[in-house]
Amino acid sequence: MITISILGSGKVAHHLILEFLEHDDIKLQQVYSRNPNKVKNLVSDNQIISDIRELKPADIFIIAVSDDAIEEVSSSIPLKNAFIVHTSGTKPMDSIMNTTRKGVFYMLQTFSIDKEVDFSQIPYCIEANNPTDFLLLEKLALAFSEKVYKISSVQRQSIHLAAVFVNNFTNHLFKLGEDICKENMVPFDILKPLILETANKVQTLSPKEAQTGPAARNDQGTIDRHLEALNDPIKKEIYQLITNSIQNN
Repeated sequence: MITISILGSGKVAHHLILEFLEHDDIKLQQVYSRNPNKVKNLVSDNQIISDIRELKPADIFIIAVSDDAIEEVSSSIPLKNAFIVHTSGTKPMDSIMNTTRKGVFYMLQTFSIDKEVDFSQIPYCIEANNPTDFLLLEKLALAFSEKVYKISSVQRQSIHLAAVFVNNFTNHLFKLGEDICKENMVPFDILKPLILETANKVQTLSPKEAQTGPAARNDQGTIDRHLEALNDPIKKEIYQLITNSIQNN
């Protein structure tokens, strides 16, 4: 049995809480939140604390807060020699304060409150500063998935940067595409099969091999017509910048 306490109540904490409650070999001991109302529908009242000084000993303390809050929250944990990990994709392991037992439990996935996540399909990037704690963190990750990777802080930052390109930036492009559809009274649903096919293609082809479109064909006439149709200067700039990048590659 691994005892876990979670510090945080955002999207990542929300999904971790739900997942931990599904595993008999994991005991969710406490959830620390400055706003207890955010987690009161997930766990019992006696598991929720709003005063960090009420933390009890646990095998692992998982800090699932914004990157900028990790140092503050970790430095406030009153327990000596606690094993504390954070879930950030970019912050180094040493951003954890107030303990010599530090680690990272980074889940390479996008989380939304109202969207279920299959934890068995998530890659887990883990790190710890001593072998015993690493094995404990590995045991926790393996309880969910076989996709567990020993990743350094430098490697994790590179992974997170790549993830921003393939996830956050791509989703914003979906939003811009949706804007164009709305402006022309076309349902965004008409693009969803194309989105899925593009995502499916890169499961078997490299992104370079999967690239299509007017930029890849060097179809300048189509590119010019698209640029002329874009009234928003920001969309026009993004279109031209990405077109240039495709052609330069």
